[in-house]
Amino acid sequence: MLLALSVPVFAQNGVNGLTTATSTLKTYVDPVTNITLVIGGIVGIVGAIRVYSKWNSGDQDINKELMGWGGSCVFLVVSALVIKAFFGL
Repeated sequence: MLLALSVPVFAQNGVNGLTTATSTLKTYVDPVTNITLVIGGIVGIVGAIRVYSKWNSGDQDINKELMGWGGSCVFLVVSALVIKAFFGL
């Protein structure tokens, strides 16, 4: 009988713990997405320089380089938006 009465108390502590963990995790979402966007900007600048130098040197695989660079920039921007949408921010 005592065991049956103590279960709701433990469940309430679990709910409070999950609420605390969720609010703590939401405080990290904005800095992480900002860092992701900064990394995306750096990758974009470095990739643009690489594509420009290959283009000027007459390299034949410029399309492959351009698609890889553009894909990585799009992935980083979209992943930052998905993280914010997932946590409802």
